[in-house]
Amino acid sequence: MRPLTHTSAKQLVPVANKPVLYYGLEAIRDAGITSVGIITGDTGAEVREAVGDGSRFGLDVTYIPQEAPLGLAHCVLIAREFLADDPFVMYLGDNFLLGGISGLVDAFRRGGYDAQILLTKVAEPQFYGVAELGPAGEIVALQEKPADPRSDLAIVGVYSFSPAIHEAVRAIRPSARGELEITDAVQWLIGQGRSVQSHMVSGYWKDTGRLQDLLECNRMVLETVEPVNRGTVDGLSEVTGRVVIEPGAVVENSVLRGPIVVGADAKIQSSYVGPFTSIGPRCVVQDAEVEYSIVLDDSSVHGISRLAHSLIGRNVEVSRAEGTPNTYGLMVGDHSRIQVRA
Repeated sequence: MRPLTHTSAKQLVPVANKPVLYYGLEAIRDAGITSVGIITGDTGAEVREAVGDGSRFGLDVTYIPQEAPLGLAHCVLIAREFLADDPFVMYLGDNFLLGGISGLVDAFRRGGYDAQILLTKVAEPQFYGVAELGPAGEIVALQEKPADPRSDLAIVGVYSFSPAIHEAVRAIRPSARGELEITDAVQWLIGQGRSVQSHMVSGYWKDTGRLQDLLECNRMVLETVEPVNRGTVDGLSEVTGRVVIEPGAVVENSVLRGPIVVGADAKIQSSYVGPFTSIGPRCVVQDAEVEYSIVLDDSSVHGISRLAHSLIGRNVEVSRAEGTPNTYGLMVGDHSRIQVRA
């Protein structure tokens, strides 16, 4: 996700104009969990500003600073006081999961396990942490990005733990990359004969660490939106399909073909905005063509004949230079200015 992550937390990159982190917080709330601890690092101030005290989500949020990225098991270690002796869910903030985690939480409560790990089948397991299962669905071994995977079941970044995990994270040592790995802690539980169970993803899952994954998540959410116009569309414009136009947004002499979200106070003028596009609040798209893209807050696209498969950061200007028209796919960090031959 560089260069975007040089200036912003990747968990706050929006999907359908809502930060990825918000989807996770809503899934946690919908599973009946109301007390949430958020581990923060260098982008802690930005996360605090975005989430606040959690009340808008129906949550009570506590912030737990981590001095350095020392691993997921280290997160459990430093959250010991917050977690006390309660069972808990650990949810990685950059995971995107449609379908929620209620099934995982309910199964964990019924099963009385020491750990339960969310899994999903993937086409290329060598790029993921992988779980090997026993006959009853119990996890018998974990592999981290194995060259020769023993299964196609990838570890999704959502875990349920009993207080037994606290002993595990104290027992393990840092890995070769200097981190306390949660997979090592789970493997320790398995070695101690503790009950570690699997749970399969019931909906759609993506790790949003790559541009193509984020655009795919955007597409999946936009497929579900219901059309609504809270802004202003003039008589020269054509709006078809599932298009959401937020308050204060203005569409003039343009064609919008959904599914699309146009953020509050955005302006679309003499342009074409095609399917699976999110235009952030206060953006300006003028004399341009944009589709299958995410344009973040306060950015502008001027005079570009075709922009596709792109992620444009906040407060970015993309404008036309003289030359032959072409199609561009961009990932541009915040506060940038780009001129392209369009």
